[in-house]
Amino acid sequence: MRPEEAGPPESEQEIAAVPAPPPGYSAPLEIGGVGLRGRLVMAPMAGYTNLPFRRLVSRQGAGMVCTEMVSSQALVRRHAKSYGIMKNEAAEKPVSIQLFGADPAMMGEAAALVEEAGADIIDFNCGCPVKKITKNKAGSALLQDPDRAGKVVRSMVRAVRRPVTVKMRTGWDTLGKEMAGRFARTVVDAGAAAITVHGRTRQAFFSGSVDLETIAAVKRAVSVPVLGNGSILTPADAIRMIEATGVDGLMIGRGAIGNPWIFSRLNQWLKTGELPPPPDLAEKKNMALTHIRDLVEILGERQAVLNSRKHLAAYTKGIPDCASFREAVNRLDSIDEIVSLTSAFFDRAAIGLGEILGETAGTPGGAHAA
Repeated sequence: MRPEEAGPPESEQEIAAVPAPPPGYSAPLEIGGVGLRGRLVMAPMAGYTNLPFRRLVSRQGAGMVCTEMVSSQALVRRHAKSYGIMKNEAAEKPVSIQLFGADPAMMGEAAALVEEAGADIIDFNCGCPVKKITKNKAGSALLQDPDRAGKVVRSMVRAVRRPVTVKMRTGWDTLGKEMAGRFARTVVDAGAAAITVHGRTRQAFFSGSVDLETIAAVKRAVSVPVLGNGSILTPADAIRMIEATGVDGLMIGRGAIGNPWIFSRLNQWLKTGELPPPPDLAEKKNMALTHIRDLVEILGERQAVLNSRKHLAAYTKGIPDCASFREAVNRLDSIDEIVSLTSAFFDRAAIGLGEILGETAGTPGGAHAA
């Protein structure tokens, strides 16, 4: 994912009439005996869902968080980086650790290691579209081989006590979408405790509209919980997916980058029927600075500097002069400098907005326009 693709749109679509939340959605979801804190789950995203970010969305009400995906081969070979990806803490529980691979025996061995690392749920990636993954018959390549996917799930289930779940796409290509229901039934018959469906084919990658119809078909095809995923960038997108598919929960990905409030806002809607407004500049500033502090605490200054760049691009999207701000941040090598520049940027933006609102209020009819 390129940094400019992360986060919500620059302006949020207004919902003319916020619908009532669906019955039962205010109750937590249970997957294979593991109780989630809610029905809105943070998706696994390479390069983004590290511990600092998962900590942040947990505070905002994510019902479960997921790590970046881990290679079964690297894990079995005890690569240190894989163990770093799996590092988790009690405050973010329940946590799902996602594995990718295609060899049943190796995936079973890796699943046992994931369980030892503290995973509450072990997720099996059958959706990654990246060529370096699919060329090894893993990720979304498994959509073309449901029987192999079933063997992998069965091996994982036998190796662990924790629930095993599967994240899939609607198909490998347009024609392959017809196999979505069969694929889901195959992995559920093998022991999968839940399914997440990204509403695009492998060929589509992350472009084009989300196929809500096929997500709904998968929901009808299996008896385990099904979560919908794909382009949930705003509360309107979330509400649309729930209404169109009848899924049991949602997995939110890039829409939460620079926008962790999507969880707290949607949770408020699910509990009360009222949708809070988007965060103001002061809230964005405080969240961005909190995120930076967590990055430093957990990753150290050098990695925090590098990691903060893409997140700050999302926090500041749509704010005047954000492009200049991003360019300036990318030239800095000190966290203190990044914190100072970020604070100054949001403060200037707030002053500018205040002046605009003041001018609007001072014009004829301005009180109504404001």
